Amino acid sequence: MKMEQTTALGSTPTGFPDADSLAALRGWYAGLSSRAAVEHYLAARKAAGQSARGMLGHIRRQLIEFASSRHRPDLADVFQHDPEERHERARAVDRAIKLLPTLPVPQPQISDDIDQWLTPRTVNALQAHGIRTLSELTVRIPRRRGWWRAIEGLGLTGAQQVEAFFAAHPQLTDRARALIPIAQPSGIVPWEQLRLPNEVDGSQGSFRAPRNACTLNATNDYEAVQAWLALHETVATQRAYRKEAERLILWAIVERGRALSSLTTDDAIAYRAFVRHPTPCERWVGPPRPRDSVEWRPFSGGLSARSAAYALTVLSALFRWLIEQRYVLANPFAGVKVRGHASRPALDTARGFTEGEWLLLRAIADGLVWSYSWSEPAAQRLRFMLDFGYATGLRASELVNAVLGNVRLDEHGDHWLHLVGK
Repeated sequence: MKMEQTTALGSTPTGFPDADSLAALRGWYAGLSSRAAVEHYLAARKAAGQSARGMLGHIRRQLIEFASSRHRPDLADVFQHDPEERHERARAVDRAIKLLPTLPVPQPQISDDIDQWLTPRTVNALQAHGIRTLSELTVRIPRRRGWWRAIEGLGLTGAQQVEAFFAAHPQLTDRARALIPIAQPSGIVPWEQLRLPNEVDGSQGSFRAPRNACTLNATNDYEAVQAWLALHETVATQRAYRKEAERLILWAIVERGRALSSLTTDDAIAYRAFVRHPTPCERWVGPPRPRDSVEWRPFSGGLSARSAAYALTVLSALFRWLIEQRYVLANPFAGVKVRGHASRPALDTARGFTEGEWLLLRAIADGLVWSYSWSEPAAQRLRFMLDFGYATGLRASELVNAVLGNVRLDEHGDHWLHLVGK
């Protein structure tokens, strides 16, 4: 979300307690009784029989509501405590009172979740209808009379709240309309042609880790995924991994209206269902075409259970790496499995290397030139054999007998090694 500064220097923001009210509250936190604080600072406002404690409670509720209106639940929590804790809270309260009036008014963005802006009852009704973000609400809700009748539990009052919200923020509708071409078939473009709007490029992703802790120079999700793809030297691996990242980013933007780094586990589960049956077909599915063709589509059909499991495995690996680089905080694909996909039999670990042993082998291979006086071409050949054997899982006999003539190109442009297995 963006922020808009609306408070003039020295003025009191709407809904914020005035100076006398704050002085009374500060006096109470400093040790005055409720009665003494009110009599000293608010005597002229106290009605006959009115509770001094109730007046101070009202001031605290004003501050809580103001902090909530600025989307600062951490500051709202400062004022929510038992009276006995006021002395321990005094410093935090004083800091919060000074900070709150300086906070800008939050401005909604189409990638925001609806629960940041609408009432819980309205949010529950919309989420039950599959609407979770403002972009989904903007684009999917028809602008006609009675549109709300199709959403069980929303009602006229909730519909009026939604309409009033969008009337107060017309830029949301304008931005959503600007994004609509992305959701059309001609807007589904390959990875190298992607130009992401700021709202969904991940620069402000919901699950981005603190920037100063990240080991990547990436400022958005596209750049972060590019860094991940660059780790893999083989063109085939890069192409296979790019395809999965490409599909997910396009789906996240077009179908969910959010950035890759804003995806939740619910989104990952929805994506699992989507790859089995990509819909609408005219947008997502088409025969193989060159990547620069306007007829290019991410899918040639729904994925099998095995292919879907592979896709989720690749995406989970991507997010694990992004977590390791401190780019994101969570992996939405963790634990998301594909029903009907039989896992491979367990390997005989007595005949394979442990992860630590493999890392040791790879470290030795990386140092062959300067530690063991190997020539660079010879070292490169050995590293290729190690990586090729690791990536393909070929037996020794299969690896020795493999020749370039066994590598064949399919109709999708992918290379396959053909061999006679055991």
